[in-house]
Parts: sequence; C-alpha cells; structure tokens
Amino acid sequence: MGNHRGAAVELELKLRSEEDESRRSSVIAREGRLGQFIPPFNFATVDRGVFRSGFPDAANFSFLDTLQLRSVVYLCPEPYPEANKVFLESNRIRLFHFGMECSKEPFDNIPEDKIREALRVVLDARNRPLLIHCNRGKHRTGCVVGCLRKLQRWCLSSVFDEYQQFAAAKARVSDQRLIELFDTSSFKHLLSHCICI
Repeated sequence: MGNHRGAAVELELKLRSEEDESRRSSVIAREGRLGQFIPPFNFATVDRGVFRSGFPDAANFSFLDTLQLRSVVYLCPEPYPEANKVFLESNRIRLFHFGMECSKEPFDNIPEDKIREALRVVLDARNRPLLIHCNRGKHRTGCVVGCLRKLQRWCLSSVFDEYQQFAAAKARVSDQRLIELFDTSSFKHLLSHCICI
C-alpha cells in the first residue's frame, strides 16, 4: 500500500511538473511573439492612417510591418540608415526626407517651410498609412503634428497638451510659439482636394 501511495505522489509531482513546463513554454512562446512587435520610442496614432514616433530601428520593423505603411516622413537632416532603407524598399514604403535642423537654443525655430512640405505629404491620402518621425519623436515631430492639429482646428491648449505629452521636460517654448503662429490659410486649397484626416 505504501508503494502505491509513493507511486501516486510521484505521478502527481510528474504531472504538475509537466503542467508547469507546459505553462512555462506557453508563456515563453506568447512573450516571444509579443517581443517581436515592439513599437518605436514615443509611438502613437495621430489619426486614421497617420502615426508618429522616435527613430525606428530593426527591433521595431515587425511592429511597423503590421501598420502596412505606404510612406515614412523623416524629419532629421542626417541620411537615412541603410538597414532602414532596406526595410522600406522591401516593403515598398516611400521615404519623404525633410532634413530639419534642430537646435537646443531657445529662439532657434524649426524651419516653417519644411513643416509645410511635410504637411503636404501628410495631407495627401495617397501617402497613407504613414509614419512621421525624427530622432526622439519630440520636437520636429511635435511641431509637424502640432501644425497638423491646427489644420484640424484643435484648440491651442489641446495642441500644446499633446506636444508636452511627448516632449515632457524637454518642451521648448520656441516650438510652441512656431505652432501658435503657424498660418494655416495657405492649406485651404489642399484641404478641399484631399481626404482630410
């Protein structure tokens, strides 16, 4: 009788061990799948078919694949890295490069003409879904998105709240001033010829 009890305990321990191993394998597999879909830093949806982020790298490519992007709006002056170019080419994603210099000086503005060029790409429905990004997804991206929000007739306090959400302690008065003074009137003709966000 003692032998049967010992065998039953041994069998129960073995089954528990197999269950634990099965659970562990399931968790590892699930985490592995999730681990492949890592959004870039400061990633967010701006509107239908428009996304924003910091600079994506190879770890983010599987995630970006799920967005079925048609275009990337790149706002930094540096050349686009080769690995990123290969990813874009292999997925037939068009790159729009607007090299915006960005200074930490308090009264140096991001060039408004570059913002206007970038917005023309964003407003053209043929380019969506698209990703707007700079290095950290804060200043240059924040200015482009902030000016887009003005075109969408957001109230200025909401535009600034969104800007500060991404820029956090690095928010710049010069960026907010650029957004506040951005003249949307030159976009009226574009808004009537494209599907607005």
